[in-house]
Amino acid sequence: MASLGRHPCCLLLAAALLLSHLAAGGLTATGPGDIAVYWGRHKDEGTLREACDTGAYTTVLISFLSAFGHGTYTLDLSGHPVAGVGDDIKYCQSKGVLVLLSIGGQGGEYWLPSSQSAADVADYLWNAFLAGGRAGIPRPFGDAQVNGIDFFIDQGATEHYDELARRLYGYNKYYRGGGITLTATPRCAYPDNRLAAALATGLFNRIHVRMFGGDLQCEWGQFDSWNKWAAAYPGSRVFVGVVASPEADKDAYLFQKDLYYGILQFAEKLPNYGGLMIWDRYYDKKNHYISSS
Repeated sequence: MASLGRHPCCLLLAAALLLSHLAAGGLTATGPGDIAVYWGRHKDEGTLREACDTGAYTTVLISFLSAFGHGTYTLDLSGHPVAGVGDDIKYCQSKGVLVLLSIGGQGGEYWLPSSQSAADVADYLWNAFLAGGRAGIPRPFGDAQVNGIDFFIDQGATEHYDELARRLYGYNKYYRGGGITLTATPRCAYPDNRLAAALATGLFNRIHVRMFGGDLQCEWGQFDSWNKWAAAYPGSRVFVGVVASPEADKDAYLFQKDLYYGILQFAEKLPNYGGLMIWDRYYDKKNHYISSS
């Protein structure tokens, strides 16, 4: 990614602009300017509770349920002990932080070979992580309930994710207030064929567009690339997804001033701009891109 200059005073000004931009947006769970972060990819990133205690994030995405669709389910938290996560989920929610479970990821074993497999996965998610509960289905986080499900589908066949979304949305009838938040985290190049059918359902509250991950044409396009998603899904809140450190993706990393001048100053003017998605807590903790701790 080409830099727009790195003079210290410019960097300080850019940081101030970004922080004022974020503050103006309001870090609330319902308004523009939300900050979502992925947690669970590095054991050294600290606990979920510690991430929420920073006050920097309004949403934490636990990643990943990396195997599903074939009768086997694997929750991969990169060495984090699962035992304490349930209490941390409740703690984060008590502070107003939305907690989602992200399914898929990179390098897992997941696919939906049939309509029945979509129904089975929805049933599993409902009973293992959401408000359900049935004998014979373990709940890794105990009685804690995540607020929703994030679709981070990065490999495999494209079929039946729309059916999974509809099945999950159907469980909203059991909630008296609120409901299941559905989010999707597609690759930046529009459209992402793995998620196109699911997003066409119109059931997704939020879309986190990954401005990283190897699609250099998209990354260099910056706002124009992101804006295709915002225009295509006016009913969803669309987030700008960035890496928090060049260590995560040196080609896609945006200095804060580049992020503001290249994307945010335009994106914030759109009615369905949602905020920032940060990849990930580990890199943010190291580089202090958003969080100071």
